[in-house]
Amino acid sequence: MPIFENHVLESRRKRAAGVFGDDPPTVLFSSGKPVQIPGGQDQTYPFVPYPEYYWLTGSRRWGGVLAFDPQDGWTHFVRPVSPNERLWEGGGEEVEGEDVAGLQSWLEQRPGRPVAVIGAAVDNVKNDDQRAKALQVSIDGVRRRKDAAEIALIERAAAATAAGHARAREAIRPGVSERRIRVEMEAEMFRQGADGVAFDTIVGAGTHAAVLHFEPGARTVKPDDLVLIDAGAAIAGYAADVTRTYPAGDRFTPRQQAIYDLVLAAQLEAVSTCRRDVEWHEVHRAAARVIALGLCDLGILKGEPDEVLESGAVSLFLPHGVGHMVGLGVRDVGGRAAGREVSVYCGIRMRLDLPLEEGFLMTVEPGVYFVPALLDDSERRERYAGMVDWDALEPWRPVGGVRIEDNVLITAAEPRILTSEIPK
Repeated sequence: MPIFENHVLESRRKRAAGVFGDDPPTVLFSSGKPVQIPGGQDQTYPFVPYPEYYWLTGSRRWGGVLAFDPQDGWTHFVRPVSPNERLWEGGGEEVEGEDVAGLQSWLEQRPGRPVAVIGAAVDNVKNDDQRAKALQVSIDGVRRRKDAAEIALIERAAAATAAGHARAREAIRPGVSERRIRVEMEAEMFRQGADGVAFDTIVGAGTHAAVLHFEPGARTVKPDDLVLIDAGAAIAGYAADVTRTYPAGDRFTPRQQAIYDLVLAAQLEAVSTCRRDVEWHEVHRAAARVIALGLCDLGILKGEPDEVLESGAVSLFLPHGVGHMVGLGVRDVGGRAAGREVSVYCGIRMRLDLPLEEGFLMTVEPGVYFVPALLDDSERRERYAGMVDWDALEPWRPVGGVRIEDNVLITAAEPRILTSEIPK
């Protein structure tokens, strides 16, 4: 059964063609080829098609090219299933279309027209880099808004992720390793319909939770640890991305609870800010302001909250943006509004700098971390000498870090949380 129905693909292709301009080039959307594992002889890494090709074709098979001609419209060139595939793999995805071996002849019948390639390079094709870059920006703009078929897949991924988090919470107890928690969680996600993980599952116990993307290892959970888990199921390439922070036992320690409550308040404020036409950096600022105010109340930061934000001192404890786009892959599309350069907000260089639109799907994931690499950096200590009470900070270091993350769909009204079934 195809991943997307024909009417969905037709609608996407119509939307894509609508941003090609009045005098478009020939456009080739290329799937790409597998990458060989070093020393692996005939082994390759799992193949992932370029997202634009997959979005427009629904095919995850390598070697395909979807071609657009201004006069003739769309032609899908596919790689036929080979006898070797049938021998070693039991077959392959059968995709309707023309044999990709005929692509060169198809192009030769359209001489003199520039060709823009989106995705992987195409053999023997001269790419018009300037046109391709401009079209990439336009296609990104189209893909940012999720359609109903995409939301349906992400909801399924979110349901499997919810089951995984529930199992992980049951598995967390003193003496259990971070790696065991990961295994239990991922197994449950697969049992509940996932066909992959959206990214390498993050499990950090105690001070390991201060490492933003911690690789779970043999460390076992201690009775007074908290455990940060950032994980997501994937279905047909579509991802969920959810972080929760749990106590090792029945409850957090008082300091852990104070930081958890602060992060939760920041996350709820940020989610409520996720409205159509609101700038994404304002969502970040909303979370950062709650965190700045809370750390001032705890005596860790000093000064007025807005001063702390403008100076960037809050970035010692919130050292990343408040979130990113998610959907087709864990980091989907992203980018900046036209004409914008890299900007710094609350001490953070934002990789996503756009006004929100209906149909955007965002992660909202503020955190507070006590990262030795930041807190012990001499340059930062000098820069923020008057804004951090370094002595008052010391007892908080063992907390490690707390992050809370949900996947939030921007609508015409209230933001819709696709991961709301996961307790926090």
